[in-house]
Amino acid sequence: MATYLLMHGGGMGGWTWKFMREILEAKGHKVFTPTFTGFGEREHLIGRDIGNETHVTDIVNVLHYEDLTDVILVAHSYSGTVAPGVLAQAGDRIRRVIYLDAIIPHAGERIASLLGFASEEEMAGLDAMLDAGEGPIGSGVHEQQRAMAKEHPHMMDRDREQWLLDHLSDQPMRATCCLIPVGAESIKHPVDYIAAKNTIMTAMHDRARALGWPVHDHPGDHAFNVGDPEGVCDIIEKIVG
Repeated sequence: MATYLLMHGGGMGGWTWKFMREILEAKGHKVFTPTFTGFGEREHLIGRDIGNETHVTDIVNVLHYEDLTDVILVAHSYSGTVAPGVLAQAGDRIRRVIYLDAIIPHAGERIASLLGFASEEEMAGLDAMLDAGEGPIGSGVHEQQRAMAKEHPHMMDRDREQWLLDHLSDQPMRATCCLIPVGAESIKHPVDYIAAKNTIMTAMHDRARALGWPVHDHPGDHAFNVGDPEGVCDIIEKIVG
């Protein structure tokens, strides 16, 4: 049996893995689903100083204090920017990595400008404001996701989608605009990428291929870990073997 550590996406938390965790644990696997500082049930810890390095530390600490080794590290969406830093600090505890429709950063990039939400100049200016103790604490990503769902409903049962939307929380602004210090180009571990069909992450799919990562297609949308947990778990287990 395998040990999985599942890292969540923006506006979410460890709760987002509820359905996948149940499936994997029922098969005898160990599953850890930590929530990043400033998200979900830890939203009360949000602050202007909370960014990529904080979230790397969150995961490195779980690996250390839970005495985890030979881990399958799974990164969804935002947490694709966290995975390289985790591997740089605790790579000896990780067996392999699986990106679930996740962001693939290069060192020195910022999420918002990388995804085309804002210019590099705007994000650099906002980052400087946060350094000075000014500017917005949160990015408002949860409200953006709810608005997007009205125009493009998720590919899942409506009750499950409402559950997902009701649980969304804000994301620290610094996590959105800070420089990502460690990029995916530094990863030496085996990495597979599971690509959703209906997603804004198509440019990341191209990056995965450019890095030589095997890409596995899924017919769902970006929230497929909630919408089709059985299908995603099947792909993951085939990858892990």
